[in-house]
Formats: sequence, structure tokens, C-alpha cells
Amino acid sequence: MEEESEIWDAIVIGGGPAGSTTARYVAEGGKRVLVIDGRDSIGSPLQCGELVPTNNEMRRLCPDVPDIDDLLQTPEVAISRRTSEMHIVPPSGRPLRYPFEGMMLNRVLHDEWLVELAASKGAKFLTGARVESVDGETVCLRDGRKFQGKIIVGAGGHNDPLRKGRWSESSLKIPIKFVLMKGEFGDAVELHFGSMAPGGYAWVFPKANGANIGLGIQNKLSKGKSLNSLADGFISKYQGEVTFRGAGSLPMSGSIKQFVKDNHLLVGDSAGMVLPSNGAGITIAMIGGRIAGQAIVSHLDNGTSLHQYEKEWKRQMGSVMRNSKISFKMGSWIMRLPDWVLNIAFNPITKPFVWRFVTCRKPFIIF
Repeated sequence: MEEESEIWDAIVIGGGPAGSTTARYVAEGGKRVLVIDGRDSIGSPLQCGELVPTNNEMRRLCPDVPDIDDLLQTPEVAISRRTSEMHIVPPSGRPLRYPFEGMMLNRVLHDEWLVELAASKGAKFLTGARVESVDGETVCLRDGRKFQGKIIVGAGGHNDPLRKGRWSESSLKIPIKFVLMKGEFGDAVELHFGSMAPGGYAWVFPKANGANIGLGIQNKLSKGKSLNSLADGFISKYQGEVTFRGAGSLPMSGSIKQFVKDNHLLVGDSAGMVLPSNGAGITIAMIGGRIAGQAIVSHLDNGTSLHQYEKEWKRQMGSVMRNSKISFKMGSWIMRLPDWVLNIAFNPITKPFVWRFVTCRKPFIIF
């Protein structure tokens, strides 16, 4: 295993999509990078809805992001099902239907493959090792080991130790709960809005032999109802054998104001790289990971400022994130309305505006 006395060009905390992608591009730049992850098998346990847009859809959603196909490589073995339609479902159950090219992942296989991709470029991985703290260029593990890195990247999600130790900015966190259920659920992605998921949404995402079914809420809007009771109420509408139960938390304030402090960087969920209006995080984290990795290489090779990472993020993702924040704020207000009002509001006339909200475009063209 890697010697503690070595000095790495970069150490990445967390080996999920953000961390593995950062490491991949640091290694592609010829730099020595170590990824430290507390899980023995990166990708387990599952903590999300597993839906990602296809690369064609991503080009439409994020038009300023270059080389999508190089960045977002998804092996067939990690694709559980391809979807062609999204249903936005109000409490009445009468959906608004939209064409949508999506891929339901086997998220565990997907994350494992991203690790293999980064490793194939030369990145090293240390698993089953939890980071206790970061002090300058030193990463301290709970078991007492210490590792030195010129640049430290926090990619450990909303509980990332680097974020907790050096960043005071708070993010709104949406707790989520979901199950994997066997059965046949069609091939349309469903997003359900209304009092069954106050301030958030519920989902049914079909997979090869079942579905990922769950919901997320804003606690402050739940009027005393617990996530557990709301999730159980929604999931119980569907019949099938539950093969997995999971939970997690999504940062839904959008990206934080500052990603870089000295030689420390945040990426992925720890930097708020989740689109607030739809909860998309996997591909967004990978966009951030590539920008971070390339900025690290440029810094080490040419002395360019690490703040180029922030500038490039704003260039590629600034307008998408800004529109998504606007949509989320307006949506949070709209979702406080009674179910009967939502049933009236979700109609053929409003259908194009609803879609603009969900896909992070300016909700109204006059903005």
C-alpha cells in the first residue's frame, strides 16, 4: 500500500463520481493522486435515485459544457434501463408527459466503473479508511495514519471533513428515502409533486426488473409529518418485493460561493453541485470533477491560480445553476399551495413552463 511518507500531488477525500472524476483528470495530467474513501467498496451502499440524462440530453441541458462524451462515459453493464419519457405528476395523478432521454443506472456498478477508469489512468485508491481531519497539506485518518498532499480535495459529500473543517457556509439539505422494488413499472420516469412530498418531490424511476421509488422533502414545510411516514405512504401505493431500502441527503441550495481556500478544494455534493430544481447530481458532480482535476494539473504545471476552477465552473455551469436556483425558489413557493390548486396549475397551458423549471432553463423567457 502507499507509504505515508510519500508526498502526493493531490489527495482526494471520497471516491464517488466527483472524487473519481477529479482523480481521473489529475492522473491524466501526469500527476500522482491518492483517493481515500471510508467505504470498503466504493459505490455501496446505494444512496440515490440512479437516474441520469443521456449525453445528448446533457448537451441540451448544459450547452456550455465541452466534450460531454469524453467526460460522461457510461458502460452498458451499468445501464439498467433507457427511458424516453418523463411524467410530471400532480396530486390528481394526471401526468404532463414530456420526451426525455434518460438512463437508469445500476449506480453501484457505475461508481465502481468510474473508479476503474481513474485507476487505469494512474490514480491510486485507499478504501476502508476514514478521514478524521485535514491540517494544511496533511490528511489525518481515524486510525492515526497521516498522508501528505500538495492539494487536498474534499469530495466526501455533505458530511465531507474538509468542508466541515474549513467552510462555514450552510446548505439546505433535503433528506431522501427510497427503495428498490421488483416488478414492471413501464419505461417513463415519474416525478410526483404535492402534499405527499412537501417542498420536494416523489419519484418512480423504472429499472430493468423493477424500480427505484422514493421521495425527498423540506422538513420546514412538512407540517410535522416525518420523512419516514411520508415515504412509507408513497411507496405503499406500489406492489412488489422490496429488495433494498436506502436513505441519503441532497444539498439543494445550489453550488456554494467559494470552492477554493488556499490549497483546499471542494467538489461534488460537498460544493453543492446538485441542481436544486430536479436533484440531478451525478453528472453535475462529474462536470465539476473534470474542471477541478484540470485546474489542479494547470496549477502544478504552470502555477496558475486554483481559482481558475471557480471561474471555469461559472463559465460552464453558471447559467444552468442560476436558473435552477430560481426554479427551486419559485417551486418551493408553488408547492406550498393546496393539492387542489396544484391540480389546476399543472395543465396543458402551463406544460411548457413546468418543463422549463425542471430542465433548469429560465422559467420565463422574458427574464
